[in-house]
Formats: sequence, C-alpha cells, structure tokens
Amino acid sequence: MITSESRDRVTVVRLQHGKVNAFDSELMRGWISELARLEQADTSAVVLTGTGTVFSAGVELRRLTDGGRDYVKTFLPLLGDAFFKTFTFPKPLVAAVNGHAIAGGCVLACACDYRVMAEGTGRIGTPELSVGVPFPSMAMEILRLVVPAHRLQAVVYQGLTCTPNDALANGFVDELAAPDALLDRAVEVAAHLGSLPRASFSLTKRIIRQPSRDRVVRTMRSVDEEVLEAWMSVPVQDAVRAYVERTLRK
Repeated sequence: MITSESRDRVTVVRLQHGKVNAFDSELMRGWISELARLEQADTSAVVLTGTGTVFSAGVELRRLTDGGRDYVKTFLPLLGDAFFKTFTFPKPLVAAVNGHAIAGGCVLACACDYRVMAEGTGRIGTPELSVGVPFPSMAMEILRLVVPAHRLQAVVYQGLTCTPNDALANGFVDELAAPDALLDRAVEVAAHLGSLPRASFSLTKRIIRQPSRDRVVRTMRSVDEEVLEAWMSVPVQDAVRAYVERTLRK
C-alpha cells in the first residue's frame, strides 16, 4: 500500500494501492500513520510519489457509492485528516508527480511544499464539482494557497485537469522534469530543503501556512458537517454514479 526507501537523509515514500492509488479509508489510515512515523524518524525530508504513470486518481468513487452513508461517515473525516496532516507536516515534503494526479490526488500533491511533475501526457487538476462533490474545507485551503488568486475560481468551477505545462501556469506544480529524471530531481529539492536548519524551516513553513490552518480550525466543524451531509445526500450520490458511468464508457 505504501512503501519507503532512504536516499541518504531523504525518505522516498511511494503509493502502491491498486491500479491508480485511489483514496479509500485504508489508504488514508496508512498515509496518516506514515506521516506520524516520518515526523519522528531520523530523516531530514520526504519525497512522495506514485507508481507507474499515476500519482493518484483521487477518491475511489465506487467505494463511495457502494458503501453508502456509513462508509462516507468513516472515509470523509479520514480524508480531511490526511490533507490536514500533510499540510502541517513540519519537515520538507516534496511531491514527485509521476503522472496523473486527479481530484484528491492533485490536492495531496498541492499540500506538499514543492511539486515536480513529469513531462508528458499526465494530467493534474480538480474536477470535484464535475464529479458532483463539494470540497472539504482543508482541500479548499490547500488550493487557495497554491493556485493564483485570479485563477482559483476558474480552476475550481470548471474542474480543470491540466497538461504539465498548463499545470505550471495554474500553480498546481512548481517545475517539470523528464520522467526518467523526476525522482532524482525531487530528491535533490528535498535534500536542499532538508539541509536547512530544521527549526528555521519548520517555523517558516508554519508562518506561511498558519492563516490557512487557522481558517480550517475555525470553520471546519460547521463547514465540514455540511460537506459530509452533501456527500451522503441522494443527489450527490447519484451525480457520482453518473460520473463513474460516463468515465467508464470513455
């Protein structure tokens, strides 16, 4: 599900969960546990990547509809917690986006401190509204931090999924690399950030992200209760089923 290896003082974590690293309750629990382990581990920085040509396709939509209200009640808080803990992880965290990073996969990459994406045919973006679901509060705050303000509404409302070059313009990624050089470049960036005094990096990161964190802490109880009710509602569940059927036909 999740594997890791050390490259000097950098830990490379790889998602290996099904064909497209889709998010389900098991993967979210695994990633939350891995973040807790890495925070205490003797590693200076972390690189997060996927497998093959997929970083992550986001939420496993079939589990969402097949599991019904009970599954959504379990899964959605885990998803929000995974985003929150990724966003507030105190050590440098670099995403090596090896291919498609869709919806939650895009948000997870954007929660990292720096994103390097492979050149080629991979797509990255946030089609949540096209699927029919509202964004959890933490997901929206992550996008608010990385997507240029003048592009945020267009990106969210239109459900854009971008080519690597367009991803640069929309703030989803910070740079591109050849696929065979992607991981080495991400490790290089992580090693540089990890070489900085730990207290200085951690404090600077906290200052940058504190306004986003504070907004979530203030509003997530009320907002995310509404988000949960929406995800469990019949119209949203029907919209997700219709999206899955359209996607599979393609």
